[in-house]
Amino acid sequence: MSKFTKIPVKVPDTVKVDLSDNKIKVTGPKGSLERNLPSTVSVELGEGSLLVKNKEQVETKFGKAIVGTMKSHIANMIQGVQNGWSKKLEINGTGFRGEVQNNNLVLSIGFSHPVTIKAPEGIKFSVEKNIITVEGTDKDTVGQIAAKIKDVRRPDPYKGKGIRYFGEVLKLKPGKQAAKGTA
Repeated sequence: MSKFTKIPVKVPDTVKVDLSDNKIKVTGPKGSLERNLPSTVSVELGEGSLLVKNKEQVETKFGKAIVGTMKSHIANMIQGVQNGWSKKLEINGTGFRGEVQNNNLVLSIGFSHPVTIKAPEGIKFSVEKNIITVEGTDKDTVGQIAAKIKDVRRPDPYKGKGIRYFGEVLKLKPGKQAAKGTA
């Protein structure tokens, strides 16, 4: 077993963990999350901590990997129900904007029609100027929705117009004039 999987996952006092039949349910102030556990993984609940172990007698490469993965997922679930997760995206371009209508994100980004992205359960959108914030308890869902928003209009490699993650640095390509090498 790797050193990473031997370290127990700390469970704060505000978070409640229920284990049953290869399922783990984590409940906290921001909501609750549930996940099925693989048959090769067992979770032991201790005093304020969880220990993720391998059920197999002989550890395989897959068994070691899945134990580490499930430990990370459980730690993300605990942080999500306690603090929540968020991703920020930035809209760049003249006339490009976004707004929230009925908890759905409506983007006007240069197409002939506005693009509407429906918020799944547990996801909340907010827009301030040109910054879109995606918030929720499930890290996987927050990241997936943020990627879906970015895919609507990826940044242009020449002008940088489009939707990108907040703080993402783009290396812009030179235009035709720079490529010709005008003298």
